Amino acid sequence: MPVHNSSVLLKIKAAMPSFSSKEREIAEYVIANPDDASLMTISEMASTLGLADSTVFKFTKKLGYQGYRDFRNDLLTDAYNPEISVHENVSRDDSAIDIAKKVFRSSVMSLEDTAKLFDADDLDKAVQLLLDARRVSFYGSGESNAVAYDAYQKFLRSPIEVQFAADYHVQLMQASLLGKEDCIFAITHTGLSEGIINIARIAKDAGAKVIAVASYPSKYLEQYADVILLSASEETGYRSESLSSRIAQLALIDSLYTTVMFRKPGVPESLHAIRSAISLTKLDNPENYMSQL
Repeated sequence: MPVHNSSVLLKIKAAMPSFSSKEREIAEYVIANPDDASLMTISEMASTLGLADSTVFKFTKKLGYQGYRDFRNDLLTDAYNPEISVHENVSRDDSAIDIAKKVFRSSVMSLEDTAKLFDADDLDKAVQLLLDARRVSFYGSGESNAVAYDAYQKFLRSPIEVQFAADYHVQLMQASLLGKEDCIFAITHTGLSEGIINIARIAKDAGAKVIAVASYPSKYLEQYADVILLSASEETGYRSESLSSRIAQLALIDSLYTTVMFRKPGVPESLHAIRSAISLTKLDNPENYMSQL
């Protein structure tokens, strides 16, 4: 199966805020169907989306291409060139160490691509929302729930009041009780998770601020998000796309956490309280304990 980790898809994600509504339709289609798009003529693309050929042409020009042919050639290159996504070469005959190296490399590429997607204004806005919040809630579904829980554990060390729930019904109840001084993280890989979109809507209706973290731009999530932070990911037959996305999203949230901890008053006190509590889980005299076994 072709792999799209791509310079083209990355360009599309980065340019998403500048697209018109019709150009956004093209972008979302290409991101969701890169294999089909890479084989289409400009007329086929336009016909599929019910748009004019000129609209598709302007879309490719906005991405920096001379025309549609150059755009399609790059998309085809991304699909089949192993230089773009080295881990697609993993095979059943590879040794464990070779597979490990390729998997690690794919993770590094996801992190590097996510860094390229950073928007300074969006990061600053997200940090400010966190600094101004009385309480921050973390929500995700599926593997994104693991990202939300990791973020919750980190921000628990901050002076900010935080909450987390794994159960969807509890998430909905928590979101409905938020207010204007609250903020939520809505974490999703596809940007199309109905549950997370519902939570973002309920939180927004309650007056809370919404920070969304997703691998793909989503017009549905954008309706309720105050800021959307994009992460990059790869897809292979041996490794689900959401796993690659999770690594990038964890690092993205780590960046926000670190920034907040340097800027938020009261950090030494909260860290001291946390460390004192955690110290109770450690043995006072490990050597003496081992001698009793």
